[in-house]
Amino acid sequence: MSNPNDNKRAMVVEPGEGEAVWFLHGRMTIKATAEGTNGAFGLTEVVIPPGFSPPMHVHHREDESFYVLEGELKVRCGDDTFTAKAGTFVTMPRDVPHGFIVESGTPVRMLNLMTPGGGEGFFVDAGRPALADGMPPAGPLEIDRLRQASVKYGSEIVGPPLTSTAH
Repeated sequence: MSNPNDNKRAMVVEPGEGEAVWFLHGRMTIKATAEGTNGAFGLTEVVIPPGFSPPMHVHHREDESFYVLEGELKVRCGDDTFTAKAGTFVTMPRDVPHGFIVESGTPVRMLNLMTPGGGEGFFVDAGRPALADGMPPAGPLEIDRLRQASVKYGSEIVGPPLTSTAH
């Protein structure tokens, strides 16, 4: 990985590089941070298992975008609900409650973009270092840890996870 603090050079993050975090029931690899992009954005590669949904939440400091690489999500943003399959790009504005559920029978792999940057730190603080390749061991959601990180990063939990319509 090249030096992210040298804004006169390209930042290159090779496959397999980046800070790997187990966040909720998924795996996130931080590819770019606000620190390394002069505050412009944070970028995370995300893998989430079938059927998983985080609690409905809202970010007050940044817009959140997804680019779905593999799998399929059902996404709710405000009053809108839609499907996001591989190749779909979604931008959700700050201050609008949103959430998603993995509808495909296989994990979703996507890129998560936070603009401006900074929100990617939420995943690190609310998660834990990935101790091995792959997904975290099964366990309950750590809602208290999520709520504490939410306060620090200007976000809040506003509802329960979505439920699946897949058969």
